[in-house]
Amino acid sequence: LSKVLTPKASGKKVERNNKAKIDYSNTKDGYVMVNYTASTSKKLKARVQGPTTLYTYDLKAKEWTTFPLSDGNGKYTVYVFENTTGSKYATVLSVSFTAKLSDEFAPFLRPNQYVDFEDATKTIAMAEKLAGKEKDPMKKVEKIYDYVVKNFKYDNSKASKVAAGGMSGYLPDLDAVLKSKKGICFDYAAVMAGMLRSQ
Repeated sequence: LSKVLTPKASGKKVERNNKAKIDYSNTKDGYVMVNYTASTSKKLKARVQGPTTLYTYDLKAKEWTTFPLSDGNGKYTVYVFENTTGSKYATVLSVSFTAKLSDEFAPFLRPNQYVDFEDATKTIAMAEKLAGKEKDPMKKVEKIYDYVVKNFKYDNSKASKVAAGGMSGYLPDLDAVLKSKKGICFDYAAVMAGMLRSQ
């Protein structure tokens, strides 16, 4: 199987307090990692503000989560937020830094919260079967794209649940989606991206 480039919180550059840590040691590789280390039952969010875009993610306590630096080179600020009341959040921790990537594709080569293929062994194996012998990157894309669009069915039931808010914070399990061969747009995109990134 393809060797997956796994993100690591290496601890060389870390902003921390008694509630959270932001590890920005690997900005040249296109990612940061966040860990809300305290115990809490409150909703948590992470925000990555780049040179031109702003992404806000759900965050789970007590585990490292990887976020890509999708804007490429430039100044970023990463925040950790904790819910106070209703839809209001307070900043728990933040750090600003300037990223200079080793490669323009670096943010898209490792598993992250939205495309987590680190333990998706069946997804990685299928990508290898479909495109592993192919040398031309665009032919790899074509083979994997064709497989996804020809073999997956749209899941209207799941779409209704997500639209109604019954699956708030939904993140695809790539191997489960691959096995069922059905899903919503997010599932299609995540499986395809995971397969391609594993290659």
